[in-house]
Amino acid sequence: MRHIISVLLQNEAGALTRVASLFSTRGYNIDSLSVAPTEDPAFSRLTLVTIGSDAVIDQINKQLLKLIDVVSMADMTQGDHIERELLLLKLKVPEAAWDRVNDTVRREGARVLDDSRAAYTVELTSTGGRIDAFVEKMSNLAAITSVVRSGPMALARGAPAAAPVPA
Repeated sequence: MRHIISVLLQNEAGALTRVASLFSTRGYNIDSLSVAPTEDPAFSRLTLVTIGSDAVIDQINKQLLKLIDVVSMADMTQGDHIERELLLLKLKVPEAAWDRVNDTVRREGARVLDDSRAAYTVELTSTGGRIDAFVEKMSNLAAITSVVRSGPMALARGAPAAAPVPA
């Protein structure tokens, strides 16, 4: 099963390396990874996606909590959460498909970043499934030259998850 794990890390050099090493030494794969500062500059939020059985994910979570840089963590897929992914898509649009491409972009709620026919670039923020469907639609209308995806990011609904431990 796919799991989105949100980890609050101390914003220290080597913290990301230690998390990645935990996965590689145990033979676990990271499907996507995103790290960025939080509202507190002392902490960074690492969001990763991995696939495994409940037993494997439980083991990963226990091992993460043993790392010195990890302040807290939450498996977002265990509760109600909001999940989004960012897509940047570059297309070469043939003249005959120009209107259909623009209509599809508008209908899907994407944003045009560059409207040149040779490097038509759009941005879409949505769920992974909706992004997959959008890429498929666009591939039927134009030649895709580049796809860049952020991977999922997630927040728990309601009270904050993986918040800093009070001092």
